[in-house]
Amino acid sequence: MNNKQDYINDLAQIRSLMERSSRFLSLSGWSGIMAGIYALTGAYLAHTLFQFQPNTLVYSIPENFQQVVVMAILVLLLTLITAAALSYRKATGRGEPFWNIALRRLLENMAVPLVAGGLAILACISSGLIGMLAPLTLIFYGLALHGASNFTYRELRLLGIIQVVLGLLAMWFVAYSLLFWAVGFGIMHIVYGIYIYWKYER
Repeated sequence: MNNKQDYINDLAQIRSLMERSSRFLSLSGWSGIMAGIYALTGAYLAHTLFQFQPNTLVYSIPENFQQVVVMAILVLLLTLITAAALSYRKATGRGEPFWNIALRRLLENMAVPLVAGGLAILACISSGLIGMLAPLTLIFYGLALHGASNFTYRELRLLGIIQVVLGLLAMWFVAYSLLFWAVGFGIMHIVYGIYIYWKYER
């Protein structure tokens, strides 16, 4: 009986080691929560301080659009720095290397849709298609998350699908695209972060 239990324990350990070597499991739930807070703050400021609210698909670029872009870049940088710092802290706390093959594959799978999305967004800006910005960021980001889920927590796949759905809805209801963006990047990130923290980190 003891031999059987030892065999089961050995298999469980082998499975755990294989999963850790093929998946990046140092993503912090707190990084998702903070990313959501940054996004909600950015959406609020864009709407109230800069009066940025797309109501049609095509219209002239507003005077304060550059400020909105700068704020969006700051939100992105804060999100990336926070995610890297908290994930590094989590990895070192578990005695694992932060940079490994799983993280490299995760970033490689995210790179293609993110770069394609960035180029599509630049094309829309140059054409005055401001109403497409929020939908496209949601859709391409969702596709990036869906691909990255093969190399980290499986729950990321559902988050990616939700982002794509919200992006498609934002294309149909352009007047509410900033609201869909706030839900996707803000609320859904917070929900995802709380779930990851509750399930894997507490």
